[in-house]
Amino acid sequence: METSLDAKTRERKIVRVTLVGSVVNIVLLVFKFLAGFLGNSGAMIADAVHSFSDFVTDVIVLAFVNISSKPRDLDHDYGHGKYETLATCIVGLFLLFVAFGLFWSGVSTIYRHFFEGQPLESPGIVALVAAVISILTKEALYQYTCFVGRKVNSQVVIANAWHHRSDAFSSVGTMLGIGGAIFLGDSWRILDPLAAVVVSIFIVKIGLIQTTTALNDLLDKSLPKEVEDEILSLLTEDPLVSSPHNLYTRRIGNDVSIEAHIRMDGHLSLEEAHAVTRQIEQRLRLRFGPNTHIMLHVEPTK
Repeated sequence: METSLDAKTRERKIVRVTLVGSVVNIVLLVFKFLAGFLGNSGAMIADAVHSFSDFVTDVIVLAFVNISSKPRDLDHDYGHGKYETLATCIVGLFLLFVAFGLFWSGVSTIYRHFFEGQPLESPGIVALVAAVISILTKEALYQYTCFVGRKVNSQVVIANAWHHRSDAFSSVGTMLGIGGAIFLGDSWRILDPLAAVVVSIFIVKIGLIQTTTALNDLLDKSLPKEVEDEILSLLTEDPLVSSPHNLYTRRIGNDVSIEAHIRMDGHLSLEEAHAVTRQIEQRLRLRFGPNTHIMLHVEPTK
């Protein structure tokens, strides 16, 4: 995590990695749709739909990152960071929507085959080649996007990286299903739609994780207990400070908000007490980033 980036540099890095992903997704989704239709593969067409969802989430990221990078103003005293959290939530919800579509398509095909006697055609080799190319491309894109997301400490970029990897997972299932349907004989053609069903379940898991995490931040869930314990320890590093209490923590986009009450000797001058609190704030910002929101209420020891 790199906390020293200024807002403009951070925004530029996010836009660059997202644009790279957008270009790759456009090329892949066109390639997959063609391979799916030419190769007669329902799994590959479903995989192409997933790539299209990747492109849509790239657009969402680009739309929201410009807003979230704006500084605080009269209408947003805490800045615009939660717009990025909202984008993360939308990406997660879109993943769930795509997963349901893939699941329904695969189950419907399987149902029609077994209960209505609808024959299944063998997919072509072009669909298998497309799946292999998709796996290699999307895994590389995941690694690159995740690296940038961690470097700029962006939840939405990391969420988008996992969307890339979910597409790679989708293509793995697609490759196995298409490969089995091609090389194992007519009785195994059911593997093609079955692959879409299995992949959709993995995508649901990823979508739930991303959505739940973002919702927790939007609903001001406290930081994990181990993080709060670390904050309490940082508050009492100075021997003049004691009994930290009424600790309130939350995330504001990619930044952290910390509010707490501390006690100091009542005979300290206002200037001395202020100097101590400034040192505490420096320690907290060194640990959690320069944009950490800190509110300390000083009480006299009893």
